Amino acid sequence: MEKREFEKNALEAAIKIAIVAILGVWTYQIVKPFIMPIIWGTIIAVAVEPFIARCVSTLGVGRKVVAILFGLLVIVALIVPVVKLSASSYDALMPMLKNLQGRELIIPPPPESVQGWPLIGTYVAKLWMQASTNIGTVLKQFAPQLKTAASYLLGSVGGGVKAVVMFLISIIIASALLASAQRWEGIIQRIMRRFAGDKGPEITSLSTATIRGVMLGVVGVAIIQSVLAAIGMLVAGIPVAGLWAVLVLVCAVIQMPPILVLGPIAAWNYTVADTTPATIFLVYSILVSSSDSILKPLLMGRGVDIPMMVILIGALGGLMLSGIIGLFIGAVVVAISYTLFMAWVYEADETDTPL
Repeated sequence: MEKREFEKNALEAAIKIAIVAILGVWTYQIVKPFIMPIIWGTIIAVAVEPFIARCVSTLGVGRKVVAILFGLLVIVALIVPVVKLSASSYDALMPMLKNLQGRELIIPPPPESVQGWPLIGTYVAKLWMQASTNIGTVLKQFAPQLKTAASYLLGSVGGGVKAVVMFLISIIIASALLASAQRWEGIIQRIMRRFAGDKGPEITSLSTATIRGVMLGVVGVAIIQSVLAAIGMLVAGIPVAGLWAVLVLVCAVIQMPPILVLGPIAAWNYTVADTTPATIFLVYSILVSSSDSILKPLLMGRGVDIPMMVILIGALGGLMLSGIIGLFIGAVVVAISYTLFMAWVYEADETDTPL
């Protein structure tokens, strides 16, 4: 009898575990496309919550109204520059495409100095001369490589559109979370207590401080630098400004100086613009690239001190894993993991401080 009762209980437990596992896997498959926007929306909500609270207190209106206005303003601030920069890139590329279609693209012969380049001079001069006399032959010769490059470019454009859509979804999620922040804060506190016991509130506070510090000191500074760079390039008439602005954003997030992108552009600008405006753009580029030394202490002063290598690994890993949106999420998530790990390491001796 006891054996039969044990088998019955074991069978019921196995069935229940199987049902829970099926529901878990099924739910994961359903929400999988929205995991990254949900994480990014949560990070945005945590980062801007103090600002939203101040707006509610100052304006004297409901939290839902402020959250909706915040979402609308961010969406407009995202869409308008994307449309503007896309239009500028389109206007710069269309004349070139029309020339190619009309076979009107004229390539001058190579200078004599090209022949003297080490190793590749002879090959480059020959190919350049061939392109100046019959561009169609050169294009046909490199057709497979050009096809691969075109496919990669189209894929990048598609990835950029997807990233913009993901950002929009994240903003909507962040607005929804901000509209009922107190309720969600209570839920998170209860979840953390279930996982970490009495340490739950401490872990939550530390994670919140890390998110706000990284969002302001890393992501915020990167966005400011990319916007300033985009404005400068649009004023200077730099073609495909949208692409360069995105590269500046990537460089800034991974803690590399934006001058790596803006420097070559400024050098090229000297070949097509007058000396005075080209010099002004160069000085402006240097100021934009070095502005993080002023912005980071201002924006990250109340945050946490995260080593540059931690941010770099998180940003690059997130970029490779999930594209442009992973660039930001990776930096924040790895920074949180690093902060919690270092807090655990130094928990035994409160007199020590993390490196």
